[in-house]
Amino acid sequence: MTDLAAAAPDAPPIALKNLFYMALAFALLAVVIAIDNVWLLNFVHVMAGVMWTGIDLFMGFVVGPIVRSMPLPARRAFVLRLTPKTLFLLPTLSIITSTAGYFHARQIGFMALPYPQFWWVAAALAIVTLLTVQGLGFLLPTNLMVYFELKKPQPDGARIGRLMRWYFIAVATQGVMQMAIIVVMAKFVTGL
Repeated sequence: MTDLAAAAPDAPPIALKNLFYMALAFALLAVVIAIDNVWLLNFVHVMAGVMWTGIDLFMGFVVGPIVRSMPLPARRAFVLRLTPKTLFLLPTLSIITSTAGYFHARQIGFMALPYPQFWWVAAALAIVTLLTVQGLGFLLPTNLMVYFELKKPQPDGARIGRLMRWYFIAVATQGVMQMAIIVVMAKFVTGL
């Protein structure tokens, strides 16, 4: 992997100040939940969900294939610049979307629906749980491991390859689940 050993590109550091912005976003979410306004909670849920889903699908189906076709030094430079930007954004959007969605579903009575309508709620809860656990428990740590490996003067290409092997499958699964949650949300909007 001599291409990876090329001069390390300048990479922005992971800015821990973004933890403040995450905390601020979660505090605003808590205020919105406390206000208990149907429109406002729906707005936060939908906007965070649109951004989370849109970014996930764009990254998985547009950016991913482009990056995989780039020469290794360019791919390295791209990943080293992208990771610090998405590291805080995507987890924040996923947590806000699912939390606002849960409270909004409770607020409008979806949590008390009888079966078989409740199966749609159960499907939404299952999908968003899988998305969040996979995102926070696998994709986020893998992104960090690859980022730190790529920052080394002599990155271990074999290690990166091992990390990325399952990563691409997980990203494809995320895309499928994002499409599934859109189907479920469309069912909610058009009536159970």
